[in-house]
Amino acid sequence: MTKSGQERKNILPGTEVDIVLKQDQRSGKTTRGIVKDLLTKSPNHPHGIKVRLQDGQVGRVKTIIENS
Repeated sequence: MTKSGQERKNILPGTEVDIVLKQDQRSGKTTRGIVKDLLTKSPNHPHGIKVRLQDGQVGRVKTIIENS
């Protein structure tokens, strides 16, 4: 079960997500990590909420990983 990465309310610091880094936008390759900061201020974004991961990488959320 996954939630949309386009809505800010679905994402909190500590959430595990798959993001697409700026340099990977053409290929669509995703990077998994834990959210440190939310960088998008608006409640939603059509390309995904921009976040900074705990390791410092920045990208837009494609998928939120739900721990079962």
